[in-house]
Amino acid sequence: MESAPKRRRVQRSPSPVYKLDDENESYEPYVPVAQRRQEKLVKLSSWGVNADKDKSKSQQTELDEREDAFREEELRREKARKERTLLMEAQEVHLRKAAEDAQKTEGEKAEEEDAEILEAIKSRRKLASDLELAKGIHYTDSLKTSWRPPKYIRDRTPEQHQKLREKFHILVEGDDVPPPIEHFEDMKIPDPILEYLRSQRIISPTPIQLQGIPAAFSGRDIIGIAFTGSGKTLAFCLPLIMMALEEESKLPFIRGEGPVGIILCPSRELANQTYENVVTWCTALAKSGKYPQLNALLCIGGISMNEQSHVMNKGIHIVVATPGRLIDMLEKKRFTFNNCKYLCMDEADRMVDLGFEDDVRNIMSFFKRQRQTLLFSATMPRKIQDFARESLIQPVLVNVGRAGAANLDVLQVVEYVKQEAKMVYLLECLQKTPPPVIIFSENKNEVDDIQEYLLLKGVEAVAIHGSKSQEERQYAIKAFKAGGKDVMVASGVASKGLDFNDIQHVIIFSMPKEIEDYVHQIGRTGRSGKTGIATTFVNMNTPEQTLLDLKYLLMEAGQKVPPFLSTIDDPRAARGGALTGCPVCGGLGHGISNCPKLEDTQRRQMASHRTADDGGGY
Repeated sequence: MESAPKRRRVQRSPSPVYKLDDENESYEPYVPVAQRRQEKLVKLSSWGVNADKDKSKSQQTELDEREDAFREEELRREKARKERTLLMEAQEVHLRKAAEDAQKTEGEKAEEEDAEILEAIKSRRKLASDLELAKGIHYTDSLKTSWRPPKYIRDRTPEQHQKLREKFHILVEGDDVPPPIEHFEDMKIPDPILEYLRSQRIISPTPIQLQGIPAAFSGRDIIGIAFTGSGKTLAFCLPLIMMALEEESKLPFIRGEGPVGIILCPSRELANQTYENVVTWCTALAKSGKYPQLNALLCIGGISMNEQSHVMNKGIHIVVATPGRLIDMLEKKRFTFNNCKYLCMDEADRMVDLGFEDDVRNIMSFFKRQRQTLLFSATMPRKIQDFARESLIQPVLVNVGRAGAANLDVLQVVEYVKQEAKMVYLLECLQKTPPPVIIFSENKNEVDDIQEYLLLKGVEAVAIHGSKSQEERQYAIKAFKAGGKDVMVASGVASKGLDFNDIQHVIIFSMPKEIEDYVHQIGRTGRSGKTGIATTFVNMNTPEQTLLDLKYLLMEAGQKVPPFLSTIDDPRAARGGALTGCPVCGGLGHGISNCPKLEDTQRRQMASHRTADDGGGY
């Protein structure tokens, strides 16, 4: 059998492999001819536009580069200026100031230093309540009252009013000042008070009353400055009595209501004296039967307020107080100031000074409405006046004589007495005038020593100073006023505002450092138009600056200057320039840079800060 022929394997060519996903392979899709022509035509037409865009873009880039370069240059110059300010301009300012100082006199330099110190110690906050300060409450108009001066006085010209002020040496400052009035009757004061004043031989108003009472009756805030014994108490008490009388006549007060007004005093003795005057005048009104009884409350430390429960159980019209006890009563809500609209501060410079300012501000925080504020003193330095002007509403400043000047009715005698000879010479001085006599000393122990010495010599003497109890102080003043004692030896506590009858002689055993204390002390005599003598002992222990203040005060008052005072030269005179008084204490013999009062105030502040840092001490 024939085998089948073998098939031959046919070799096929390999199938083509398509690399469709190969990214490296360039693939150009088919574009129709018409579309290619259209694209070419568009490209040719847009070539000129793109050329313009490229050109403007290059110009903008160039402009940006220029601005960046300019900015960098400015930064470099600013840096250079700063380096110059820190390093070079300080030296230039120093050299320029040194050149200016070289041209100034010593006097001008001293005046600039004084101005800088005064600016530094100026009070920052106004004398207003915390509520008013917090809410920004600011009164622009004075308190409105129903009082008006008589028509014939209103019809006078401002020139006539000014002529009357000049006649009585009254200086006024302020807007729309009420007119001065020469007679009590024209002030529309009730007849019972006029009769009482006549019984006390008070016939016509003193200069401070002549201008001060009409201004207070008009509802104006007042800064009243007048020498000691010039009748300031009547000038601020009478307007309050009339205001309280008007309120009581409208609607009688019942328990828990009042007071209408408050009188603040720096010492218990002065508050007690003012209270007695207010009670006397209110009693004179009530005795007539035409007017209601006005109730006054004495609010001072050292006495029990339960003794005045008969007043507390009625409506209170007037409160006379010292700051500490008044704050205590207000905090206990024994009475409120909800309807109180009259605030007077007697010896106001002391009330604002020496730590009283915070107490006064605390008291003001209890007021709920606008009030009429009156500040009165014999010595009110410029610093206190400026502070008061900022705090009061359209104030009227009434000034009779220079603030801090001595009473011209007092004959001032200054004698050089050695320390060991003072006691013996004191007995000789007591022979100059009949009793009563007041002797002042700044040292409490010295007050007790003088009293003991006088008692041993058979002189009836009492002593008063801050370390004695309130009962002892009241007994001493009452016995002396009643004539039971011939001599009262006192520290500065009795020098502020106290009025004693017929004091012909005041002896200053140790001269106070602050000249305004001296002015108050000699002001215990020569009151209400009477004359008196003030004998002052000085020696080597008295600071020369205090003697210089005393010398200028004697010269201003036209008094005899003893030879040992005449030889004291003022160092400020050598520096040239005008000699002005100290704006802090009013002393004429020194500037603010070496004021003893300012030094004492700063010392107290530092001591209080140390006590606070130590946790209050033990």
